Formats: sequence, C-alpha cells, structure tokens
Amino acid sequence: MAQTIITNHIVKPSSPTPLASKIHKLSFIDQMQSPEYIPFIFLYENNRSTSKQEISKRLRQSLSETLTIFYPIAGTVVQNSHVDCDDTGAEFVEARVHAPLSHFTQNPNFEELVKQLFPTADGTETRNLSVKISFFECGGFAVGLFLSHKLVDGSSAAAFVRAWGKTCCREASGIIHRSRGQTHLSVHPSFDMALHFPPSHSPPPSMYLGVPREKITTGRLVFDKEKVEMIRKLEASRSEVKDPTRVEAVSALLWRSFVAAHIKAGTGTGTGTTLFPAVHAVNLRPRVGLPDRTFGNCSLGVPVVLSLDEDEGEDVVSRLRATIRGVGDDFMKGVMNDEYIVRMLDETIDVFNKPGRCVFSSWIRFGLYEADFGWGKPARVCTGSPYMNVVVLMEAPAGDGIEALINVVDDRFFQLLQSNCNKLLGEE
Repeated sequence: MAQTIITNHIVKPSSPTPLASKIHKLSFIDQMQSPEYIPFIFLYENNRSTSKQEISKRLRQSLSETLTIFYPIAGTVVQNSHVDCDDTGAEFVEARVHAPLSHFTQNPNFEELVKQLFPTADGTETRNLSVKISFFECGGFAVGLFLSHKLVDGSSAAAFVRAWGKTCCREASGIIHRSRGQTHLSVHPSFDMALHFPPSHSPPPSMYLGVPREKITTGRLVFDKEKVEMIRKLEASRSEVKDPTRVEAVSALLWRSFVAAHIKAGTGTGTGTTLFPAVHAVNLRPRVGLPDRTFGNCSLGVPVVLSLDEDEGEDVVSRLRATIRGVGDDFMKGVMNDEYIVRMLDETIDVFNKPGRCVFSSWIRFGLYEADFGWGKPARVCTGSPYMNVVVLMEAPAGDGIEALINVVDDRFFQLLQSNCNKLLGEE
C-alpha cells in the first residue's frame, strides 16, 4: 500500500525548560530498561470534516504545549544516568495513506499497520519521542508514536498521550493557558521517581530481549462483556478463587491456550506434565504509595512458574493472584534494594529465554480510549511490541470487553492458540 511523506518537523516545547529543571535523574528502574520504544497507534474517524492542514496544525501546537509539561521527553538521555532537558524536541512526520481508514479498523493486518503507520526507527535514534500523523482518503487519521522506554512505562506513556489530547482540545477552543505552571491540566506529572528508586552509579547493563518485528506475527482476540463473564465463571469453576478479576480470568485462559499450543507445536519441553513459566507485569505505584501521575518506569515483571498437564490444568488463577498480590510490604522492602531488583530481573530474563514462556501486560486501566484530540475517541488503539510470546490486554473498542494482542512466531501457532481458546470455552 502506497503512502506519501508530506512534511517532517522537529517540535520543541512551547516554553524553554527552566534551569532548575534542566537535569532529570533516571531512577534505578529506568536505568535497567532496555533502549527500546513503547509504540502506540491511535486510529480516528474525522466526523467534523476538519481539514488535514488544521488537524496537523493543532496536533503540532498542542504537542509543543504538552512537551512543556512533560519536559524530560523533549530532552536527551545521557550515559544511562540522567536526561539533559535541553528542549531537543520530538520528530513530527505527516503522511498521506492511499487507503480508507476502514482498511485498518475492520480487519487489521498488524504487519501492514506497523509498517505503514508507525514512525520509522531512524527518527528515534537520538530522540525520546517520534510521532507520525497519517491521513486517510476518507478524512480519518492515525496518530502513531514511539516513546522511549528509558523514560516511561506503559502507564506514563498513556498519561502523556491523554494529556496531549486534552491540550489539543483546549487548543481548538482557544482557551489554553500559555505560561508554564498555569496549564489546563488538573493533574500534573510528578518527576520524583528517582527519590523513591535512587539511581546507581554503576547499574548493570540493560538487557534488550526483543526480536525484529518481521519475525513476529501479531494476532488479535476480542472478548466482549458476555464472553469475559463466561471466562470468569469457567476459571472460577477450576479455582479456589471464586471471584477472579477480568484480567486474572483472561490471563489464565490464554496461558492454558499457550501451553496447549506449545505442546501441539512441539515447542514445549516435552509431553505430559511440563514446566511453563510466565511473567506478569505489576504496577508498583500503589504498592509504594505513589500517585498514578508519577512519571517514569514503575513496573516490574513478576515471574510465575506452573506445572501444567496436557489434559488437566492446575489452579492457574490462584497462582496468578498469589504471585501478583504477593507483591506486598516484604516484597517492596526488597525492591528498594538494588541487588534485589537485579536478582529479580535476572529471574525474569531467565523466563524470557525459556521456549514455552508467556508474558502478560495489562493496559486495561490506562485509559487509552480516552485519548481524544478533539475529533472524538479513537476507533481503535494498537501497539507493536517487539517481544515474542507477549500478550497485551487492552480495553476493547466498545463496551466492557477485553482485546488481547498476542505476539507469536507465526500464523500457525496463533491458529493453534485461538483453537485452544475456543475449545476451552466449548466453542469447538
């Protein structure tokens, strides 16, 4: 599918960063992150017939205002130690896609979507943020962006996008405040993560565990509200936990399906009872008393290992709940210790290297479908994680359902996984 690059800008903060805020220290968890980017694509219908030129102008201006508030994003990471908040800015690319928006929303081909709508990797080599605005023939548009994982986790990245959307809405109304510190945002980001997780003078090298996108196939499973309730009842019937959360239940179902797919594909460690490890990302903010607005990386992967039989599974929900809720006071005392975090990350890396592993990350409470730039909420939100055997759980586009974006080795494995899900739900 053809596309044309129209313009390429560098968007800088609307106001220079004060000298007192020029250095943003990385936390120890920031330092441990690999040099990669968190990718998002937001697809929007344009029901107000606003011109492409006006949309592009508002998005650029509001991005400039938002970078004034989230000033580390416009800076430069220096030697895995700190961010020089030098107002370097973000890359902003505008493109025309010679296809309608429905081509991507109705039956999304993720490989094509990533290739067409994400910024290129070239723009992210020296910048923490790269944005690509793609306009479709029908008038709809996409906002694709890469945000440096050195600075943000999924929660902070989503907060930035929502703030940008609110700024753009105010820009359209003509009542945005221009002076630093007097913005329209009711809740400002807090940049004191390094006080809670002090940086190390000699952190261990960060590990990149991803693979080239072309080696990954992304599949999509959507569970509507009724299906999610069915999954909760199914997993409750197998578990001592009689009130599993939506995330616990769907994670358990998908994990069982992963195990069955690995066994059928011959990529597990054998037949019968085998060990299949998993990692579930846990947001540490509520566990250390930090508000959601705390900017930076504040999540860790917690490993879980289950022994699952090919025909009869363990109580998956109980194991998941015990592990995730076990991230309590004793755990947090350890997390405040550098050596403990390194040991935990070593365990996580070990899980990543096992053939039958599965990694879960829930983005359900990130409010991604609240990212309204003034033309309504997105018709679809997608991500393009570079990790294999990763499941990202997101809000479904409509209602209270859950959408699972699943990275696997090829279409055959995804079909096995989907077939196993259907079998567990009694749909085959």
